[in-house]
Amino acid sequence: MTTFSFEKLVVWKDACELSKRVYIITDTFPSKEKYGLISQLRRSSVSISSNIAEGSGRRSARDKARFYEYAYSSLMEVYSQINLSNQLGYIHDNSLSHFSVSCQKLATKLNRLHESTSRMIEA
Repeated sequence: MTTFSFEKLVVWKDACELSKRVYIITDTFPSKEKYGLISQLRRSSVSISSNIAEGSGRRSARDKARFYEYAYSSLMEVYSQINLSNQLGYIHDNSLSHFSVSCQKLATKLNRLHESTSRMIEA
């Protein structure tokens, strides 16, 4: 079985784990949010790992860096939506705290990935 380069990245694995947790927690949301917050949270969470994968497949460092920026932007979208979910009472404070820590760690890893790619542009 072929392993693609992005599958070796811890940041990609962490992004997949975050998506899985988003899917699990949104299963508990009210059904009225099916086409609203549930859909948006799921799509934005999947977008993180998808953009990491797509960026890894780009040939130029500039293109790679752009997709890593997209992944970071999607992460910020998830973080905002998780906060809103807490304010609406859909998730408890302890879940919010757990998601916040995960998002912060993932943001740090995405920033490092972007920085290392950006150094390739400058070289």
